[in-house]
Amino acid sequence: MTDLDALWRAARKLGSRRRSRKTLPPLLFFTDPARTPFPEHVLAQLPRGSAIVFRAFGDPDALAKARRLAQFARRRGVWFFVGADVNLAIRARADGVHLPERLAHRGGCNRRLRQRFLLTAAAHGLPAARLARRAGVEAIVLSPVFPSASPSAGRPLGVRRFAVLVRAAGAPCYALGGVNAHTVRALWGSGAVGAAAVGALTQAGTRRP
Repeated sequence: MTDLDALWRAARKLGSRRRSRKTLPPLLFFTDPARTPFPEHVLAQLPRGSAIVFRAFGDPDALAKARRLAQFARRRGVWFFVGADVNLAIRARADGVHLPERLAHRGGCNRRLRQRFLLTAAAHGLPAARLARRAGVEAIVLSPVFPSASPSAGRPLGVRRFAVLVRAAGAPCYALGGVNAHTVRALWGSGAVGAAAVGALTQAGTRRP
């Protein structure tokens, strides 16, 4: 069994007892220009029913890349999300939009978005998680749970604190930050709806399919 297989199976187990208003993918792959330079190579290995979250970070070729990844994702049976950029999500015909913490509180806007997209939002603590829930997102991505290689990652929450936040948030929550085939096992019983990863898929992203 590969690490990706193990992460997928564990992610599915995490979400098996959690209910939401909508079907949620058990595993989210977040792209990063520096850490996953070939996202299509990771996408080629993602299991059906998982999701890719394309984060453009101002890339001038974002639309072409988003459309290419969206088409590939549809052929593979993988959900396609766009991070932050609603206009890009519309033009790429995305399935969902992932909002950064700074945008997750816009409830009126979110109600309109929810008619078209599955909506998730980032949070790094309880106040942001509660704001996102009140704004109507379908799921919250809490991070960082474990020590992470991301240069923007703060102090890790740890499993115990993560579990407390999941219960207090009142919405389905994903775990992001240092999540891999080994650490994901510590999340069983935490209440997480699924797992999200960047670094755990970096190695897969450097291999050509």
